[in-house]
Amino acid sequence: MPAAPSPLFHLLLVLALWFGLGWATDSQAQELPTFEVVAKEGKLFPARLEVPTGTRVKLIVKNEGKRPIEFENLAMRVEKVLAPGGVSFVVLPKLKPGEYEFIDEFHMDTGKLLVIAK
Repeated sequence: MPAAPSPLFHLLLVLALWFGLGWATDSQAQELPTFEVVAKEGKLFPARLEVPTGTRVKLIVKNEGKRPIEFENLAMRVEKVLAPGGVSFVVLPKLKPGEYEFIDEFHMDTGKLLVIAK
């Protein structure tokens, strides 16, 4: 009867699968249409952003302001809190044609972004 694989073999196998799946996910994320959103002085720039419909979209969010921001769209369950100088990203689901409002919850009167899916 053959000997059972060692625990080290199992660990190496799990790591190989984990890293392999991680690389596949990273390469898929890099292929997404990508747009940049900048928060500064309580406003989001650009204020309007056109994106393609029927495909997932990546938004890179940068906080160039002096205070934290909370970038969100609750209907899509998107929410990011960024400290001053912080950078992060969100991936939006495949959007149907229409308009989708994002806000900076810490600056609700001025921090707005309208994403227009065409």
